[in-house]
Amino acid sequence: MRQLVAALAPQTVAERHRAATAQQVVSVRELDDEMSLLQAVMPTYKAVAILDRLTTMARTQRQHPENRTPTLPSDVEADLEFEAARAAAAAAAAEATAVATGAISGTGDTCATDPFDPFDPFDLFDVPGAWEAYDDAMERIIAAGPTVIQIPTDSRALDEIRTELLSDLLLSAAPSAIMGTGLENIHARIQVTVAATTLAGVDETPAQLDGHGTLHPDTARRLAGQSTGWTRLFLDPTGFVTETDTYTPTEPMRRYLRARDQHCRFPGCRMPVHRCESDHTIDWARGGPTRTDNLAYLCLTHHALKHPDIPAQFRWTARQLPDWSLEWTSPSGRTHLDPPPRRVMFVPTGPWPPDTCDPPRSEPPDTPTRGAAHGDRPTHVDWPARGDWAAHDETPPWEATDT
Repeated sequence: MRQLVAALAPQTVAERHRAATAQQVVSVRELDDEMSLLQAVMPTYKAVAILDRLTTMARTQRQHPENRTPTLPSDVEADLEFEAARAAAAAAAAEATAVATGAISGTGDTCATDPFDPFDPFDLFDVPGAWEAYDDAMERIIAAGPTVIQIPTDSRALDEIRTELLSDLLLSAAPSAIMGTGLENIHARIQVTVAATTLAGVDETPAQLDGHGTLHPDTARRLAGQSTGWTRLFLDPTGFVTETDTYTPTEPMRRYLRARDQHCRFPGCRMPVHRCESDHTIDWARGGPTRTDNLAYLCLTHHALKHPDIPAQFRWTARQLPDWSLEWTSPSGRTHLDPPPRRVMFVPTGPWPPDTCDPPRSEPPDTPTRGAAHGDRPTHVDWPARGDWAAHDETPPWEATDT
């Protein structure tokens, strides 16, 4: 019913949303057992986003106890023994100081220690007994071997964790270390469906906060300007979704395009792909799909040549052929083909031919070859005539074009 009202009276729904925004309030109502109810009346998309983030953070905390700060075990006996040795050493040091300075504990203006020579706790290690106690404690800890720290699982209910996370976030503005170090990168998620005419400002049809109702068109436009992950929906005449598409290629698409293109796909340009950007051959705004047969890497310069902002008399156009070649058409109407670079080069398997510009010459066997002065290395090789190649090699290797 809400969707039907939004479709029949969009202006009325938008005005009601705008008026309700002024009624936001936060209040506290005390309950029993020293508990209170914290209430916040706010737009639905904010409330849903807050609950989504709290739920995701609570589940992450329950599933990853290793991210929380553990409580390290301590050697109680070693600590007690060491503290006792430090106390005995401190008493001996205080007595020695009193004897050396002539101060006596008693009445009047006298004191047990010299007030102008304050006591330094590090001086305890200069007193016999302190170092020995410390060494004994350390040796016992080392001999006991490493201690396995078992971090207990979180047995609290999900609502309890969400409530404590809400308090932690509101009071500290970011998750503290005790709540877990892996919670900072968790963001709220909501799903909004909005018509393209609403985003363009052609009409004021309310958007849909999927699963919760209508959303003010201004809020939808603001969310659209902050998000890069919008998905385009293709609907049939009855309103059902038949296909989805997004402007940004997926990472598997990018890997394939980087391997296929290797450089800018404008004829003659060899700018490497890591300095290029993926481009829709048929503009996405004009219905071009985000598929590998409609994407190619172009450098910034040649990407601008086909941009819709370029006047038609100066704009280049491109279309992608079935073999992934790009056919470019210049403003003058001439076409230029840019095939994708091959990743495998085929070479002949027979013997490599001599230089075709200087064919080999046969000499009598008893005639010494030129270059004999440099040793017995011959300078000529008798290659078979072109007509003597094997029958299956119809084209000699030096005349092959696919090398």
